[in-house]
Amino acid sequence: MSDVITIDVGLVEDERQLHELLGRELDFPSFYGRNWDAFWDAVTGLVEIPSHLRFIGWARLLENVPRGAAMLASQLDRYRREYRPDLRVEFDGPASSDT
Repeated sequence: MSDVITIDVGLVEDERQLHELLGRELDFPSFYGRNWDAFWDAVTGLVEIPSHLRFIGWARLLENVPRGAAMLASQLDRYRREYRPDLRVEFDGPASSDT
């Protein structure tokens, strides 16, 4: 897996689409449950997360899917704290937890 993954979240209109995009871009298994508990399970045990994630279209995601944006940022912050202090996450706009 590449060291940097760029994910364009600017066209996402709901959490279902956000989970589909994350599953595709992060190579989650086909049985991924498309919810935040399943996201946590995937990143902590099913796939290898690259050392650098870059999200573009973040401001649009905050407008269109504020809960999903907040949950994604929160989950990635938790993952970094608990498993990967070297993880770099970039948002191209304001985020509740810019890292």
